[in-house]
Amino acid sequence: MTTNALRGIIVAVFHSPIIANGVSMARKNAFYAQSGGVTSVINASAAGVIEAARNSDIIDKVYAGRNGIIGALTEDLIDTSLESAESIAALKHTPGGAFGSCRYKLGDVETNRRQYERLIEVFKAHNIGYFFYNGGGDSADTCLKVSQLSETLGYPIQAIHVPKTVDNDLPFTDCSPGFGSVAKYTAVSIKEAALDVASMCATSTKVFIMEVMGRHAGWIAAAAGLAKDKPEAAPHIIIFPERVFDKEAFLKKVDQCVADYGYCVVAVSEGARYADGSFLADAGSVDAFGHKQLGGVAPVLAQMVRDELGHKYHWAVPDYLQRAGRHIASATDVEQAYAVGKAAVEFAAAGKNAVMPAIKRQQDKPYVWTIEEAPLAEVANVEVGMPDNFISEDGFGITEAARTYLAPLIMGEPDTPFKDGLPVHAELKLVAVEKKLNDHFEI
Repeated sequence: MTTNALRGIIVAVFHSPIIANGVSMARKNAFYAQSGGVTSVINASAAGVIEAARNSDIIDKVYAGRNGIIGALTEDLIDTSLESAESIAALKHTPGGAFGSCRYKLGDVETNRRQYERLIEVFKAHNIGYFFYNGGGDSADTCLKVSQLSETLGYPIQAIHVPKTVDNDLPFTDCSPGFGSVAKYTAVSIKEAALDVASMCATSTKVFIMEVMGRHAGWIAAAAGLAKDKPEAAPHIIIFPERVFDKEAFLKKVDQCVADYGYCVVAVSEGARYADGSFLADAGSVDAFGHKQLGGVAPVLAQMVRDELGHKYHWAVPDYLQRAGRHIASATDVEQAYAVGKAAVEFAAAGKNAVMPAIKRQQDKPYVWTIEEAPLAEVANVEVGMPDNFISEDGFGITEAARTYLAPLIMGEPDTPFKDGLPVHAELKLVAVEKKLNDHFEI
């Protein structure tokens, strides 16, 4: 029997009604969790999953993992069925991770079998047959491993990855939900800061440097370029991880901009690196996934400007602000984030496993997109950087091709309720599901 035939039998059995005392027991519960760095729209994906599940024929309840996959391992589950429809809808305009996120990497099943046995114990105890994991490339890897439980350990589970990452580095998808809003935040912030600097440059600050996220891919830095609507407009310099940092060329460009315009505004990706591959801002430590912790490239560049050119400078690191800024989110991004969550449930209902809803661009103007499926085996642990033709010849700006790609992703201002001058966010009950296992699992 072929693998595909076996998988078909597993899915058929999984969806076949089980009658007990005259009651159909076909519906299973679903596990949903958020992973990695959150975004201003990740909760819109949660709303997409939960609302679609409530309208599905295959899912009874959605249990959210408190703090990502850790919630599954520790049997710390949240019963989303106890949240009102209004509260779930409010997730669409609430930043952060409503159920808590984590940076936790599952090991290989061969060497960390106990982790997977524990997942099965929890899933069995709570009748969980669907697994929706909302995160980036590392989260796709976790989801892929869970999707293989049917074949490796004999437990029927369908695992669907719900894409999210401000870095915009997932393959197959036109963009990653979360990116459009951070791109908009970046473009708006650099545009507004430039007006501030321009007004003071005659007697004060002449160089302003803004550091943005992006370890290996310069998508967010590139988004700053959307603010440059004429040659003299900021940002005057963008520094990408995809280009080797040339100190001499950088300082020459800064000095020339100050001479030509009176000031210079720089957008730099945190992943800027030298020719030997080392980061300008390597903090010397790594996170749970083995990624280097970066210690701040903006002050490094600012010191170069001070030491070599003597210009008065300021620098800023938006850090969490750029990914939490729901008040200035992209309506397109919110719509796409919700759509991939909804599509994940639809994929599960169709018997899919080990796939990710991917956004497919149909045309640029007007921007038209659809949802397709992408194989998790080809998504997990794959990072996509910017194409060469998106970076200008001098390496310090974006091209028209990049602008054509980026511009639709920041379009639209979604409805955001305000009260007393502040945005209104979802307030969830977050009621824990009663534990059925008596043992303690060590993380």
